[in-house]
Amino acid sequence: MKNSAAPTPDWWNDASAVRRVVSDVLAAELAQARPGRSAPALPWPDGLDFVRDLGADSLELLGMGTALAEALRLERVDVDARLLARPVLDEWVAAARAGLAAAAAAAGAPALTFRTSGSSGSPKRCTHALALLWQETLELARLLPGRKRILSVVPGHHIYGFLFTVLLPRVLDAEVLDLRTAAPDTLLGAARPGDLIVAHPGWWEQAARLGPRFGPDIAGTSSTAPCPDPLALELGEAGLRLLQVLGSSETAGVGWREEAGAPFVLLPYWTRPGVPDELARTLPDGGTARYPLQDRLEWEDARRFRPAGRIDCAVQVGGVNVFPSYVAEVLRMHPRVADAAVRLMRPDEGRRLKAFVVPAASVDEAELAALRAALLDWCAERLVAPERPAALSFGDRLPRQASGKPADWIIDSV
Repeated sequence: MKNSAAPTPDWWNDASAVRRVVSDVLAAELAQARPGRSAPALPWPDGLDFVRDLGADSLELLGMGTALAEALRLERVDVDARLLARPVLDEWVAAARAGLAAAAAAAGAPALTFRTSGSSGSPKRCTHALALLWQETLELARLLPGRKRILSVVPGHHIYGFLFTVLLPRVLDAEVLDLRTAAPDTLLGAARPGDLIVAHPGWWEQAARLGPRFGPDIAGTSSTAPCPDPLALELGEAGLRLLQVLGSSETAGVGWREEAGAPFVLLPYWTRPGVPDELARTLPDGGTARYPLQDRLEWEDARRFRPAGRIDCAVQVGGVNVFPSYVAEVLRMHPRVADAAVRLMRPDEGRRLKAFVVPAASVDEAELAALRAALLDWCAERLVAPERPAALSFGDRLPRQASGKPADWIIDSV
Protein backbone atom coordinates (compact mmCIF):
# COMPACT_ATOMS: atom_id res chain seq x y z
CA MET A 1 0.00 0.00 0.00
CA LYS A 2 0.98 3.60 -0.47
CA ASN A 3 1.21 5.95 2.49
CA SER A 4 -2.40 6.09 3.68
CA ALA A 5 -1.60 8.48 6.51
CA ALA A 6 -1.74 11.51 4.21
CA PRO A 7 -4.74 13.70 5.11
CA THR A 8 -6.07 13.77 1.55
CA PRO A 9 -4.77 12.35 -1.74
CA ASP A 10 -3.47 14.52 -4.56
CA TRP A 11 -5.46 12.46 -7.05
CA TRP A 12 -5.08 15.13 -9.74
CA ASN A 13 -1.46 14.01 -10.17
CA ASP A 14 -2.78 10.80 -11.73
CA ALA A 15 -3.40 11.94 -15.30
CA SER A 16 -5.27 8.77 -16.31
CA ALA A 17 -7.65 9.06 -13.34
CA VAL A 18 -8.42 12.71 -14.11
CA ARG A 19 -8.94 11.82 -17.75
CA ARG A 20 -11.51 9.16 -16.85
CA VAL A 21 -13.42 11.48 -14.53
CA VAL A 22 -13.36 14.42 -16.95
CA SER A 23 -14.48 12.23 -19.87
CA ASP A 24 -17.33 10.74 -17.84
CA VAL A 25 -18.55 14.16 -16.67
CA LEU A 26 -18.53 15.50 -20.22
CA ALA A 27 -20.15 12.41 -21.76
CA ALA A 28 -22.95 12.52 -19.18
CA GLU A 29 -23.58 16.21 -19.80
CA LEU A 30 -23.62 15.71 -23.56
CA ALA A 31 -26.06 12.80 -23.18
CA GLN A 32 -28.38 15.05 -21.15
CA ALA A 33 -28.23 17.69 -23.87
CA ARG A 34 -28.89 15.14 -26.63
CA PRO A 35 -31.63 12.69 -25.56
CA GLY A 36 -31.83 9.82 -27.99
CA ARG A 37 -28.40 10.47 -29.51
CA SER A 38 -25.28 8.60 -28.50
CA ALA A 39 -21.74 9.95 -28.17
CA PRO A 40 -18.66 7.88 -29.05
CA ALA A 41 -18.05 5.09 -26.57
CA LEU A 42 -15.71 5.75 -23.69
CA PRO A 43 -12.79 5.89 -23.21
CA TRP A 44 -12.38 8.72 -25.70
CA PRO A 45 -9.19 8.79 -27.82
CA ASP A 46 -6.30 11.22 -27.42
CA GLY A 47 -6.75 14.46 -29.30
CA LEU A 48 -10.56 14.25 -29.34
CA ASP A 49 -11.95 17.58 -30.52
CA PHE A 50 -15.45 18.27 -29.19
CA VAL A 51 -16.48 20.36 -32.19
CA ARG A 52 -14.85 18.34 -34.96
CA ASP A 53 -15.42 14.84 -33.56
CA LEU A 54 -18.58 15.24 -31.45
CA GLY A 55 -20.29 18.05 -33.34
CA ALA A 56 -20.71 20.07 -30.13
CA ASP A 57 -22.15 23.54 -30.60
CA SER A 58 -21.51 26.59 -28.43
CA LEU A 59 -24.38 25.87 -26.02
CA GLU A 60 -23.29 22.28 -25.57
CA LEU A 61 -19.71 23.36 -24.95
CA LEU A 62 -20.90 25.83 -22.34
CA GLY A 63 -22.92 23.12 -20.63
CA MET A 64 -19.98 20.71 -20.69
CA GLY A 65 -17.63 23.32 -19.27
CA THR A 66 -20.10 24.27 -16.55
CA ALA A 67 -20.66 20.61 -15.62
CA LEU A 68 -16.91 20.07 -15.30
CA ALA A 69 -16.44 23.20 -13.21
CA GLU A 70 -19.32 22.13 -10.97
CA ALA A 71 -18.07 18.57 -10.49
CA LEU A 72 -14.45 19.49 -9.77
CA ARG A 73 -15.17 22.82 -8.08
CA LEU A 74 -13.13 24.78 -10.62
CA GLU A 75 -13.17 28.56 -10.78
CA ARG A 76 -15.59 29.99 -13.32
CA VAL A 77 -12.76 31.93 -14.99
CA ASP A 78 -11.17 28.59 -15.91
CA VAL A 79 -14.28 27.64 -17.88
CA ASP A 80 -14.38 30.87 -19.84
CA ALA A 81 -10.69 31.51 -20.37
CA ARG A 82 -9.26 28.04 -20.89
CA LEU A 83 -11.91 25.45 -21.57
CA LEU A 84 -14.13 27.18 -24.11
CA ALA A 85 -11.13 28.60 -25.98
CA ARG A 86 -9.68 25.10 -26.60
CA PRO A 87 -12.49 22.51 -26.91
CA VAL A 88 -10.14 19.52 -26.97
CA LEU A 89 -10.20 16.69 -24.43
CA ASP A 90 -6.46 16.83 -23.71
CA GLU A 91 -6.67 20.57 -23.01
CA TRP A 92 -9.64 20.15 -20.67
CA VAL A 93 -7.87 17.38 -18.75
CA ALA A 94 -4.82 19.59 -18.33
CA ALA A 95 -6.99 22.50 -17.22
CA ALA A 96 -8.79 20.29 -14.71
CA ARG A 97 -5.52 19.05 -13.22
CA ALA A 98 -4.18 22.59 -12.92
CA GLY A 99 -7.42 23.86 -11.42
CA LEU A 100 -7.59 21.04 -8.85
CA ALA A 101 -3.99 21.59 -7.79
CA ALA A 102 -4.52 25.35 -7.48
CA ALA A 103 -7.72 24.89 -5.47
CA ALA A 104 -6.00 22.49 -3.09
CA ALA A 105 -3.08 24.85 -2.61
CA ALA A 106 -5.33 27.82 -1.98
CA ALA A 107 -8.07 26.28 0.16
CA GLY A 108 -6.36 23.24 1.62
CA ALA A 109 -9.73 21.43 1.75
CA PRO A 110 -10.74 20.37 -1.78
CA ALA A 111 -14.18 18.97 -2.47
CA LEU A 112 -16.11 17.34 -5.31
CA THR A 113 -19.73 17.55 -6.40
CA PHE A 114 -21.59 14.49 -7.62
CA ARG A 115 -24.91 14.68 -9.42
CA THR A 116 -27.89 12.49 -8.82
CA SER A 117 -31.60 12.91 -9.51
CA GLY A 118 -33.80 14.54 -6.89
CA SER A 119 -37.23 13.31 -5.89
CA SER A 120 -38.75 15.46 -8.62
CA GLY A 121 -36.42 13.98 -11.24
CA SER A 122 -34.35 17.16 -11.55
CA PRO A 123 -30.58 16.95 -10.98
CA LYS A 124 -29.45 17.05 -7.39
CA ARG A 125 -25.94 18.16 -6.42
CA CYS A 126 -24.15 16.39 -3.57
CA THR A 127 -20.86 17.95 -2.48
CA HIS A 128 -18.34 15.97 -0.44
CA ALA A 129 -15.05 17.09 1.05
CA LEU A 130 -12.19 15.03 -0.33
CA ALA A 131 -11.09 14.31 3.25
CA LEU A 132 -14.39 12.48 3.92
CA LEU A 133 -14.11 10.45 0.72
CA TRP A 134 -10.57 9.55 1.72
CA GLN A 135 -11.79 8.50 5.17
CA GLU A 136 -14.12 6.00 3.52
CA THR A 137 -11.46 4.85 1.07
CA LEU A 138 -9.11 3.87 3.89
CA GLU A 139 -11.84 1.67 5.38
CA LEU A 140 -12.60 0.10 2.00
CA ALA A 141 -8.91 -0.66 1.54
CA ARG A 142 -8.90 -2.57 4.85
CA LEU A 143 -11.77 -4.68 3.55
CA LEU A 144 -10.02 -5.36 0.24
CA PRO A 145 -6.32 -5.94 0.96
CA GLY A 146 -3.95 -7.28 -1.66
CA ARG A 147 -5.75 -5.99 -4.75
CA LYS A 148 -3.25 -5.45 -7.54
CA ARG A 149 -5.59 -4.52 -10.38
CA ILE A 150 -9.03 -2.91 -10.49
CA LEU A 151 -11.22 -3.93 -13.42
CA SER A 152 -13.93 -1.29 -13.67
CA VAL A 153 -17.24 -1.27 -15.54
CA VAL A 154 -18.61 1.82 -13.75
CA PRO A 155 -18.19 5.56 -14.53
CA GLY A 156 -15.65 7.52 -12.51
CA HIS A 157 -17.76 10.64 -12.03
CA HIS A 158 -20.34 8.88 -9.85
CA ILE A 159 -19.40 8.62 -6.19
CA TYR A 160 -19.15 4.81 -6.24
CA GLY A 161 -16.85 4.86 -9.25
CA PHE A 162 -14.77 7.71 -7.85
CA LEU A 163 -14.16 5.93 -4.56
CA PHE A 164 -13.28 2.57 -6.09
CA THR A 165 -11.50 3.55 -9.31
CA VAL A 166 -9.83 6.86 -8.42
CA LEU A 167 -9.11 6.91 -4.68
CA LEU A 168 -8.87 3.22 -3.76
CA PRO A 169 -6.08 2.54 -6.29
CA ARG A 170 -3.98 5.21 -4.58
CA VAL A 171 -4.16 3.33 -1.29
CA LEU A 172 -3.66 -0.12 -2.76
CA ASP A 173 -1.12 0.98 -5.40
CA ALA A 174 -3.31 -0.85 -7.92
CA GLU A 175 -3.57 -0.53 -11.69
CA VAL A 176 -6.97 0.50 -13.08
CA LEU A 177 -8.42 -0.99 -16.26
CA ASP A 178 -11.51 0.67 -17.69
CA LEU A 179 -13.39 -2.24 -19.27
CA ARG A 180 -16.83 -0.75 -19.80
CA THR A 181 -16.68 -1.48 -23.52
CA ALA A 182 -15.69 -5.11 -22.95
CA ALA A 183 -18.30 -7.86 -22.89
CA PRO A 184 -18.63 -9.64 -19.53
CA ASP A 185 -17.06 -12.82 -20.91
CA THR A 186 -14.02 -10.83 -22.06
CA LEU A 187 -13.54 -9.27 -18.64
CA LEU A 188 -14.07 -12.55 -16.82
CA GLY A 189 -11.54 -14.24 -19.07
CA ALA A 190 -8.96 -11.53 -18.29
CA ALA A 191 -9.41 -11.67 -14.48
CA ARG A 192 -6.50 -13.06 -12.49
CA PRO A 193 -5.53 -13.50 -8.82
CA GLY A 194 -5.36 -10.18 -6.98
CA ASP A 195 -8.01 -8.51 -9.17
CA LEU A 196 -10.99 -6.49 -7.96
CA ILE A 197 -13.97 -6.23 -10.33
CA VAL A 198 -15.97 -3.05 -9.68
CA ALA A 199 -19.49 -3.40 -11.06
CA HIS A 200 -23.21 -3.02 -10.32
CA PRO A 201 -25.94 -5.68 -9.98
CA GLY A 202 -27.06 -5.40 -13.60
CA TRP A 203 -23.55 -6.26 -14.80
CA TRP A 204 -23.14 -9.08 -12.27
CA GLU A 205 -26.43 -10.52 -13.47
CA GLN A 206 -25.17 -10.64 -17.04
CA ALA A 207 -21.88 -12.15 -15.90
CA ALA A 208 -23.65 -14.85 -13.89
CA ARG A 209 -25.60 -15.95 -16.97
CA LEU A 210 -22.29 -17.06 -18.47
CA GLY A 211 -21.78 -19.64 -15.71
CA PRO A 212 -18.32 -18.33 -14.70
CA ARG A 213 -15.81 -20.08 -12.48
CA PHE A 214 -13.64 -17.52 -10.69
CA GLY A 215 -10.03 -18.30 -10.06
CA PRO A 216 -8.42 -17.94 -6.62
CA ASP A 217 -8.16 -14.52 -4.94
CA ILE A 218 -10.56 -12.65 -7.23
CA ALA A 219 -12.84 -10.18 -5.48
CA GLY A 220 -15.74 -8.06 -6.67
CA THR A 221 -17.81 -5.15 -5.41
CA SER A 222 -21.43 -4.29 -6.03
CA SER A 223 -23.23 -1.07 -5.24
CA THR A 224 -25.72 1.51 -6.65
CA ALA A 225 -28.61 -0.95 -6.15
CA PRO A 226 -29.46 -3.98 -4.02
CA CYS A 227 -27.76 -7.15 -5.20
CA PRO A 228 -30.39 -9.93 -5.05
CA ASP A 229 -29.45 -12.67 -2.61
CA PRO A 230 -29.79 -15.47 -5.20
CA LEU A 231 -27.38 -13.62 -7.49
CA ALA A 232 -24.85 -13.04 -4.69
CA LEU A 233 -25.10 -16.71 -3.68
CA GLU A 234 -24.55 -17.83 -7.28
CA LEU A 235 -21.46 -15.64 -7.61
CA GLY A 236 -20.11 -16.89 -4.27
CA GLU A 237 -20.59 -20.50 -5.31
CA ALA A 238 -18.65 -19.68 -8.48
CA GLY A 239 -15.68 -18.65 -6.33
CA LEU A 240 -16.08 -14.86 -6.14
CA ARG A 241 -15.61 -12.92 -2.93
CA LEU A 242 -18.27 -10.21 -3.32
CA LEU A 243 -18.27 -7.08 -1.17
CA GLN A 244 -21.64 -5.30 -1.25
CA VAL A 245 -21.62 -1.61 -0.29
CA LEU A 246 -24.75 0.34 0.58
CA GLY A 247 -24.76 4.12 0.27
CA SER A 248 -25.93 7.02 -1.85
CA SER A 249 -24.62 10.13 -3.54
CA GLU A 250 -25.84 12.09 -0.51
CA THR A 251 -24.06 10.04 2.17
CA ALA A 252 -21.38 8.10 0.27
CA GLY A 253 -20.89 4.58 1.68
CA VAL A 254 -22.80 3.68 4.84
CA GLY A 255 -22.41 -0.06 5.33
CA TRP A 256 -21.09 -3.29 3.85
CA ARG A 257 -21.56 -7.05 3.84
CA GLU A 258 -19.96 -10.08 2.19
CA GLU A 259 -22.50 -12.81 2.90
CA ALA A 260 -25.73 -12.93 0.90
CA GLY A 261 -28.73 -12.44 3.13
CA ALA A 262 -26.66 -11.15 6.04
CA PRO A 263 -27.28 -7.72 7.56
CA PHE A 264 -25.08 -4.83 6.52
CA VAL A 265 -22.52 -3.50 9.00
CA LEU A 266 -22.01 0.24 9.49
CA LEU A 267 -18.63 1.60 8.47
CA PRO A 268 -16.75 2.47 11.71
CA TYR A 269 -17.29 6.24 11.62
CA TRP A 270 -21.10 6.01 11.36
CA THR A 271 -23.39 5.77 14.41
CA ARG A 272 -27.12 5.94 15.10
CA PRO A 273 -28.04 9.30 16.68
CA GLY A 274 -31.44 8.14 17.89
CA VAL A 275 -33.30 10.10 15.21
CA PRO A 276 -35.27 8.09 12.60
CA ASP A 277 -33.87 8.09 9.06
CA GLU A 278 -30.67 9.81 10.10
CA LEU A 279 -27.04 8.83 10.79
CA ALA A 280 -24.20 10.64 12.56
CA ARG A 281 -20.69 10.65 11.11
CA THR A 282 -17.49 11.13 13.08
CA LEU A 283 -15.32 13.36 10.91
CA PRO A 284 -11.56 13.00 10.46
CA ASP A 285 -10.99 16.09 12.65
CA GLY A 286 -13.05 14.59 15.49
CA GLY A 287 -16.20 16.59 14.83
CA THR A 288 -19.62 15.14 14.08
CA ALA A 289 -22.07 15.72 11.25
CA ARG A 290 -25.57 14.37 10.73
CA TYR A 291 -26.92 13.08 7.44
CA PRO A 292 -30.48 12.26 6.36
CA LEU A 293 -30.70 8.73 4.98
CA GLN A 294 -31.91 7.94 1.49
CA ASP A 295 -32.93 4.39 2.44
CA ARG A 296 -35.14 3.08 5.23
CA LEU A 297 -33.10 0.82 7.51
CA GLU A 298 -34.37 -1.94 9.76
CA TRP A 299 -31.93 -2.27 12.66
CA GLU A 300 -30.89 -5.58 14.21
CA ASP A 301 -28.60 -3.93 16.75
CA ALA A 302 -26.55 -0.74 17.10
CA ARG A 303 -24.39 -1.48 14.05
CA ARG A 304 -26.18 -4.05 11.89
CA PHE A 305 -29.14 -3.30 9.64
CA ARG A 306 -31.11 -4.36 6.59
CA PRO A 307 -32.25 -1.92 3.87
CA ALA A 308 -36.03 -1.62 3.55
CA GLY A 309 -36.47 0.51 0.42
CA ARG A 310 -35.71 4.03 -0.75
CA ILE A 311 -37.22 6.90 1.20
CA ASP A 312 -37.43 9.04 -1.94
CA CYS A 313 -39.02 6.20 -3.98
CA ALA A 314 -36.12 6.01 -6.41
CA VAL A 315 -35.41 2.73 -8.17
CA GLN A 316 -32.24 1.54 -9.86
CA VAL A 317 -31.93 0.88 -13.59
CA GLY A 318 -28.48 -0.05 -14.87
CA GLY A 319 -26.87 1.37 -11.75
CA VAL A 320 -28.62 4.75 -12.09
CA ASN A 321 -31.26 6.26 -9.79
CA VAL A 322 -34.50 6.91 -11.68
CA PHE A 323 -37.88 8.10 -10.47
CA PRO A 324 -40.95 6.34 -11.92
CA SER A 325 -43.22 9.23 -10.90
CA TYR A 326 -41.16 11.64 -13.01
CA VAL A 327 -41.25 9.32 -16.03
CA ALA A 328 -45.04 9.00 -15.65
CA GLU A 329 -45.27 12.79 -15.58
CA VAL A 330 -43.36 13.00 -18.88
CA LEU A 331 -45.74 10.48 -20.45
CA ARG A 332 -48.79 12.47 -19.27
CA MET A 333 -47.45 15.51 -21.11
CA HIS A 334 -48.14 13.79 -24.44
CA PRO A 335 -51.40 15.14 -25.92
CA ARG A 336 -52.71 11.63 -26.62
CA VAL A 337 -52.21 10.37 -23.04
CA ALA A 338 -54.87 10.80 -20.36
CA ASP A 339 -52.96 9.07 -17.57
CA ALA A 340 -49.92 6.88 -16.98
CA ALA A 341 -48.26 4.76 -14.31
CA VAL A 342 -44.62 3.67 -14.29
CA ARG A 343 -42.83 1.13 -12.13
CA LEU A 344 -39.83 -1.19 -12.14
CA MET A 345 -40.34 -4.52 -13.87
CA ARG A 346 -40.73 -7.63 -11.75
CA PRO A 347 -37.60 -9.83 -11.65
CA ASP A 348 -39.15 -12.26 -14.15
CA GLU A 349 -39.86 -9.42 -16.58
CA GLY A 350 -36.50 -7.67 -16.65
CA ARG A 351 -34.58 -4.87 -14.97
CA ARG A 352 -36.01 -1.82 -16.77
CA LEU A 353 -39.00 0.44 -16.26
CA LYS A 354 -42.42 -0.44 -17.64
CA ALA A 355 -45.35 1.92 -18.23
CA PHE A 356 -49.13 1.54 -18.31
CA VAL A 357 -50.81 4.19 -20.45
CA VAL A 358 -54.43 5.30 -20.62
CA PRO A 359 -55.01 6.88 -24.06
CA ALA A 360 -56.89 10.16 -24.18
CA ALA A 361 -59.37 8.63 -26.66
CA SER A 362 -60.34 5.10 -27.62
CA VAL A 363 -58.00 3.58 -30.22
CA ASP A 364 -58.16 0.54 -32.48
CA GLU A 365 -55.28 -1.90 -32.97
CA ALA A 366 -53.61 0.08 -35.77
CA GLU A 367 -53.92 3.35 -33.86
CA LEU A 368 -52.52 1.66 -30.77
CA ALA A 369 -49.41 0.58 -32.66
CA ALA A 370 -48.93 4.14 -33.90
CA LEU A 371 -49.41 5.52 -30.38
CA ARG A 372 -46.85 3.06 -29.00
CA ALA A 373 -44.29 4.20 -31.57
CA ALA A 374 -45.07 7.87 -30.90
CA LEU A 375 -44.62 7.44 -27.15
CA LEU A 376 -41.32 5.63 -27.57
CA ASP A 377 -40.09 8.55 -29.69
CA TRP A 378 -41.48 11.01 -27.11
CA CYS A 379 -39.54 9.32 -24.32
CA ALA A 380 -36.35 9.09 -26.38
CA GLU A 381 -36.45 12.85 -26.92
CA ARG A 382 -37.05 13.75 -23.26
CA LEU A 383 -35.50 11.04 -21.08
CA VAL A 384 -32.07 9.52 -20.71
CA ALA A 385 -31.73 5.81 -21.48
CA PRO A 386 -32.25 4.38 -17.95
CA GLU A 387 -35.48 6.42 -17.57
CA ARG A 388 -37.11 5.20 -20.79
CA PRO A 389 -39.76 2.49 -20.30
CA ALA A 390 -38.78 -0.69 -22.09
CA ALA A 391 -42.38 -1.96 -22.21
CA LEU A 392 -45.67 -0.10 -22.75
CA SER A 393 -49.07 -1.52 -21.84
CA PHE A 394 -52.41 0.15 -22.54
CA GLY A 395 -55.89 0.16 -21.02
CA ASP A 396 -58.90 2.36 -20.35
CA ARG A 397 -57.96 2.82 -16.67
CA LEU A 398 -54.87 2.40 -14.51
CA PRO A 399 -54.55 -0.93 -12.68
CA ARG A 400 -55.92 -0.73 -9.14
CA GLN A 401 -56.32 -3.09 -6.22
CA ALA A 402 -59.76 -3.62 -4.66
CA SER A 403 -58.74 -1.07 -2.03
CA GLY A 404 -58.10 1.50 -4.73
CA LYS A 405 -54.32 1.44 -4.33
CA PRO A 406 -52.16 1.21 -7.48
CA ALA A 407 -51.63 -2.36 -8.66
CA ASP A 408 -49.00 -4.10 -10.76
CA TRP A 409 -49.78 -5.31 -14.29
CA ILE A 410 -48.60 -7.94 -16.73
CA ILE A 411 -46.50 -6.51 -19.54
CA ASP A 412 -48.46 -6.00 -22.79
CA SER A 413 -51.84 -6.42 -21.07
CA VAL A 414 -54.62 -4.33 -22.68
